[in-house]
Amino acid sequence: MSTSATDPRSIRELLASRFGRRGFLRVATATSAAGSAGTLLSPGRASALVPGSAKVPPIAKASALPNEILQPGKGPIHGQHYLHSLPDQVRWGYVPALGAAPVLRMRSGETVTVDSISHEGLLEDQGRDPIAFFGAHGVPADQVLSDAIAVARHYTRTRRNFDVDGPHVVTGPVYVEGARPGDVLKIEVLSLLLRVPYGVVSNRHGLGALARRPGGGPPAGITLNEVMPPVSTDGRATRNPLDYGDVFEFTPVRRGRDGGPVGVLPAGTSGQAAFPLHPHMGMMGVAFASADSLTAPQLNSIPPTLGAGNIDIRLLGEGATFYVPVFSEGALFYTGDSHMAMGNGEVALTAMEGSLRTTFRLTVCKKGSGDAPSVAFYYPFAETPQAWVAVGLSDPDGSQHGQITDLNIAMRRAVVNALNFLQHDLGMDRAVAYAYLSAAADFDVSQVVDRTVGVHGIIDKSHFSHVHHGSGHSDGAGK
Repeated sequence: MSTSATDPRSIRELLASRFGRRGFLRVATATSAAGSAGTLLSPGRASALVPGSAKVPPIAKASALPNEILQPGKGPIHGQHYLHSLPDQVRWGYVPALGAAPVLRMRSGETVTVDSISHEGLLEDQGRDPIAFFGAHGVPADQVLSDAIAVARHYTRTRRNFDVDGPHVVTGPVYVEGARPGDVLKIEVLSLLLRVPYGVVSNRHGLGALARRPGGGPPAGITLNEVMPPVSTDGRATRNPLDYGDVFEFTPVRRGRDGGPVGVLPAGTSGQAAFPLHPHMGMMGVAFASADSLTAPQLNSIPPTLGAGNIDIRLLGEGATFYVPVFSEGALFYTGDSHMAMGNGEVALTAMEGSLRTTFRLTVCKKGSGDAPSVAFYYPFAETPQAWVAVGLSDPDGSQHGQITDLNIAMRRAVVNALNFLQHDLGMDRAVAYAYLSAAADFDVSQVVDRTVGVHGIIDKSHFSHVHHGSGHSDGAGK
């Protein structure tokens, strides 16, 4: 007798064959603890179990559970243009190079809606079969995104090497008319919709805040890789990613007591840990490096650069604006690494990764126009309705000349960029600006897991009496 793709017995058999007994038991235990209960779009039965959401900083939060699975082309599409993430419109693990062929052309100031695909559930250590992976967590096959399935099965632009390539499914590039090297691309995040009501948080060997770094042991009193199996038994010697022992926490989305969506993880004897979602795109950038091949090291999707990319700043949700210097004709904008939630630091390696539908407005800003902060003409810079955000990276050329992972460098760069903004855009004396940052600004760790690490400084707009608090950056910015 045949069984369907969602029959529990067939799923158990398939997952046991793909992940081995230990991997299957880990998946099954996580599924049971998360309390997955059939169709995720019917959260009513679980909502009574979810505690209220704690207060969080003023960042954009998801306002509603999805009413439907946002398969390609289905549901609300807010932009003037619409971009799928089908196999011929994405790069898997790499970002576009200077001069790359665009998948879409648009005018400056127009809007585009992008269906992003999370890489979680598609990767080689998860079986490269999203129907089987998510099915093991109770997700029906019709609630798995068809474009995610297509990429996992049919992506051929590059030959995947799990141990070398970045994990991200990168959509684009988009050619913005009028953009030239020396300009700034202003990226406004207009809306973010959950495409599915679930995500995944993962920890992989040699990665994350507790990973062993080459050439050095851990500081006294710190045990590294403490949540992973011992290196001697972790299966990496097999070179089969399914045997690596990587850890994946399936995270369903439920309705919190305040009516808003929350992510839910098992909390042992204390029941469940529920946290508010704040969707944002971890990756927004423009072409930055030249390359002779699509898989050149300098195009790897993991490290952020002066062209931004995998910037991983949790503040960049709905209503935020991200300014990025342009290095190529047309800017060649790309996006990916969609996050449903992320803590500063992103310590385990990934955020709560989950596919989003995001609408952007892309606008070219010229020097002297006053349309972008002066810092943005040489370094990524951001703002939200409440704050300006100065970015600092430890090694902003990506991996072109080695890799520096030093939060001190990222911190200093964020401070310098904040000082330059306060002095040149708001007119503060530099010494006074330095004192202000020490007294009133917060410098948060963006992430410690992307090879190039990041820090961002948050300057509260309400502290400045001459500033219009809204979408604009200041009365005199860029002049």
